[in-house]
Amino acid sequence: MSGIRLDKWLWAARFFKTRSLASDAVGGGKIKLNGAPTKASREVKIGNLLDVFNGDTRWEVVVRALSEKRGPASEASLLYEELPESIAAREAQQMRRKFEIEPAGDIHGRPTKRDRRQMERFSR
Repeated sequence: MSGIRLDKWLWAARFFKTRSLASDAVGGGKIKLNGAPTKASREVKIGNLLDVFNGDTRWEVVVRALSEKRGPASEASLLYEELPESIAAREAQQMRRKFEIEPAGDIHGRPTKRDRRQMERFSR
């Protein structure tokens, strides 16, 4: 096998849950192949460098193997090798998130009747 579609490889390597999510990410410019934006139909080959932005997480990986089938996570991790700089940046970001407080972390949906009354009392 000389190459495989980019969206299919991202799905098989478990960066995205579905192939359509992988295709949407590629179309949205969240994936770069060898430093340049690309299309979902572009072929990935062994040795290519991929920048993957998935939500708030970023990976820089080198393609080490090709697979058209999605397997267990232990096999998927053998398809790529993450660069040391990427690992360090991801771990630093995780530590920052661990110690930062999310401003809207306590808000869950619409206020209840009780919450509304408390807000009215506070604003008076």
